[in-house]
Amino acid sequence: EEQLVESGGGLVQAGASLRLSCAASGFTSDDLTIAWFRQAPGKQREAVSCIEPIDGSTYYADSVKGRFTFYNDKAERTVYLEMRSLEPDDTAVYYCAADRTTKITYCSGWGWYDYWGQGTQVTVSS
Repeated sequence: EEQLVESGGGLVQAGASLRLSCAASGFTSDDLTIAWFRQAPGKQREAVSCIEPIDGSTYYADSVKGRFTFYNDKAERTVYLEMRSLEPDDTAVYYCAADRTTKITYCSGWGWYDYWGQGTQVTVSS
């Protein structure tokens, strides 16, 4: 059974750092695209970061550029999101999503993914 397990969320003060992890298991395909999304209360789900299948570039939402870094450990089927200089607006439930790379046209589109983790809460206080 395909499974994504996130960890690393928590309650921090503005300016702090956190590292989120997403471990994928049970997938038969070796070529997965795994992306980070987030959803704040009352707001739409938005893509945070992922690696574009078409050219291998890393996508970052404008609001996190320069503060967040996406890491991909293919051997361990784990992706990480290193978050620095956290702001109250970063408060959200963070989800990772995965699917076969051949299905993904652009990695920031949430509709491409059939597999989602349970989410991990990140709360940044001012």
